[in-house]
Amino acid sequence: MDVMFGRTKKKDAGSRTVTLIGKPGCHLCDDARVVIEAVCAETGALWEEKDITRDEGLHRAYWEQIPVVLIDGEQHTFWRVDAERLRRELGA
Repeated sequence: MDVMFGRTKKKDAGSRTVTLIGKPGCHLCDDARVVIEAVCAETGALWEEKDITRDEGLHRAYWEQIPVVLIDGEQHTFWRVDAERLRRELGA
């Protein structure tokens, strides 16, 4: 952390984790998965997928927004995933 300016240094993409929160049969989730897979393959970021139908907490938090994309546990976007914006956030 840069104490003087109160900022943290950006992590490199390889140490970042992208989480796709969605559900089976969701066409927007399918679209988001394609973008996330491609961007993570380019940047070296890890990615995982979580199903809201199997997790009550995720369902309560995100059921109106799926697909939801988190980066390192913080919400990045929902509904549509922009590849360029995701690359920028990952530092690529």
